[in-house]
Amino acid sequence: MKEKIARNFSFKDIEFIVVCGFTLISFLRDILLFRKYSPKFTDVYGTALQAEIDAAKELVEPQSEMVEQKAITDRMHTTILALPQDLNWIKGYIEMAGKSMTISVKDFGINETRDAIKKMDIEGVIKGLHTVNTNIVKFKPILTEQGLSEELATRLAGDAISIGNDRKRQYEILTNRKAILQENVGTLNVLHTKIMEIHKVGKILFKGNDPVKLQEYTMTELLKKVRRASKPTEEPVAAPLA
Repeated sequence: MKEKIARNFSFKDIEFIVVCGFTLISFLRDILLFRKYSPKFTDVYGTALQAEIDAAKELVEPQSEMVEQKAITDRMHTTILALPQDLNWIKGYIEMAGKSMTISVKDFGINETRDAIKKMDIEGVIKGLHTVNTNIVKFKPILTEQGLSEELATRLAGDAISIGNDRKRQYEILTNRKAILQENVGTLNVLHTKIMEIHKVGKILFKGNDPVKLQEYTMTELLKKVRRASKPTEEPVAAPLA
């Protein structure tokens, strides 16, 4: 069994990549000062560093996967936001059926699904739709008498399958990327070593004479900058419901 390599840093991979980008900008601006300190900091060094950061960025967030993830998310959200109308129709049929229905609107799964839709809780929507569709099958003869069409029942069942499959695909992409990243931790560690060396020299160059630039070569300050600028754009991807 291949031994698992530990990261040399404890923050998120994507945070590290952003820090690398900030560091590169500062380094290229100050490269003449770095070169004055040590001849190793040549233009070739800068070009190679840019290539390593670009490669690491593609490793952490491949453009093709980001495009696919966005398409999946957009499709799921479109499907979910169209659900309330169909759920309203189902609720109406339940109420029209009156005492012939032995289950309430709440227990039918409609309220649970609506709440999940409002929160854009994907797992909650999947769970709620499962309850709704199970009850549609169970009470279909009664609901059909009130006006439930085969088209509506089929659409809700199809929506549940579509959302579930999309969520599963998102999870597959995420877990596959984590596995690939683990296999390439060594690459990230090498880049981390170079970034820390640049930070060390930057502190030597600017400590005591340029506090603004000093912050640009201080990991804790860079992480604060990254986290202030970061805003979650979508919900975390949980494992698909069994």
